[in-house]
Amino acid sequence: MSLPSRNAVVPFVSVDNMMRLVLHVGIEQMMVELAEAIEADFHRWPQFDKTPRVASHSDIGVIELMPTSDGKHYGFKYVNGHPANMRQGLQTVTAFGVLADVATGYPLLLSEMTILTALRTAATSAMAAKWLAPRDSRVMAMIGNGAQAEFQALAMKAICGIEEVRLYDLDPAATRKCTANLAGRGLRVTQCETAEDAILGAQIITTCTADKQYATILTDNMVGGGVHINAVGGDCPGKTELHRDILLRAGIFVEYPPQTRIEGEIQQLAADHPVTELWEVITGSAPGRTGAGQVTLFDSVGFAIEDFSALRYIHARLQGTGLFQELDMIADPDESRDLFGMLCRAEAAARVA
Repeated sequence: MSLPSRNAVVPFVSVDNMMRLVLHVGIEQMMVELAEAIEADFHRWPQFDKTPRVASHSDIGVIELMPTSDGKHYGFKYVNGHPANMRQGLQTVTAFGVLADVATGYPLLLSEMTILTALRTAATSAMAAKWLAPRDSRVMAMIGNGAQAEFQALAMKAICGIEEVRLYDLDPAATRKCTANLAGRGLRVTQCETAEDAILGAQIITTCTADKQYATILTDNMVGGGVHINAVGGDCPGKTELHRDILLRAGIFVEYPPQTRIEGEIQQLAADHPVTELWEVITGSAPGRTGAGQVTLFDSVGFAIEDFSALRYIHARLQGTGLFQELDMIADPDESRDLFGMLCRAEAAARVA
């Protein structure tokens, strides 16, 4: 089944169809392909409109819009972050997104993005680690074993060659869940009782915790030289995971500084503290890791271009799969200026019926 060509009909990827597409492609293969799509868009970073996400904060969470455009396509994601949802059996993060044609303003795709965001977040983490982590990294520590953990581990395996993941979470049930989900997927999985134990022997350390607070998941004395840290969980004002002293001795790499300085680990630092934009490393205009003993930090908060890349990828990958529904969501009157006449004809048809 090909994508619909009529402007009034928009392909919609439901949660069920997204899962079918992921399984059709393969979980690890999809994250490899997503990382390639994201990296391709990082190569043309200057072409994109860029703005910090539009956020509506409350005491219990945040609702955000993440828009961008490359001049040909426009994309946005609606996403929330509500850590307390977990206590009600709800997802802490949910999302959907739209890809549109700039020339007409018509949407090209409407998609769930709760699953897709998990995939693209992990793909971005692994893409960053590919550029910044020590060569031949084989062991990863995963601190925070919630909804994102398995995606992170499998992306690191597929893209960076990780062979062992060391798990730690304050909630042992989360670690048991993650261990069970990763069984039979080609990774050695070690359950750890402390964060200190988890990072032993790890070249890549990923933190991904959910609490909306200034937290200290890693202290400076825990982090030895030569490691790469993916700080994923600190993604809004007042929410961090790393002790400030780690930041002061690390080479820090970010997506978009105006957003990361508000939401990321570097909200703890002075506004002029030097950071490097990841796209500059990928294009060769700035160095990445500069020495074997350097601590590198990817201060990941998620940026709209990554969601744009994911939507662009899904739109292309749907071709020929039939894994979408056609939504009649754009009014299509016989004469473009006669929208009311379209309603009148519907009224007349209803009377006849």
